[in-house]
Amino acid sequence: MSDSLITAIHHASFIIADTERALAFYCGVLGLEQDHSRPDLGYPGAWLQVGAGQIHLLELPNPDPVEGRPAHGGRDRHLAMTVSDLDQIKTAIEQAGIDYTLSKSGRRALFCRDVDGNAIELIESTA
Repeated sequence: MSDSLITAIHHASFIIADTERALAFYCGVLGLEQDHSRPDLGYPGAWLQVGAGQIHLLELPNPDPVEGRPAHGGRDRHLAMTVSDLDQIKTAIEQAGIDYTLSKSGRRALFCRDVDGNAIELIESTA
């Protein structure tokens, strides 16, 4: 296997309709922390810390359809993140009334969608 010049994912972006509503999900339900040190880019949004990487929430008009997405996020483009305790995050998702599906691969993982329909996979780490 050759050495890759690409060593990590720096950040992923999601288009959202309302920053505060999205932060209620990402910070309030998933427990992510907002990074306030990032510069103002001239439109609403937020940066969220995820380990060594980040999620950039972009409050911009969405060119993609929000309705009619597959019920199972594994059949759609999605961001996969590892979690230390899937049962704890599953409880938080259930308490927030958010629908989810379990991974069809058999591993300890679930798929849900944020308030704007972006698919997220949460995989329990094995380390």
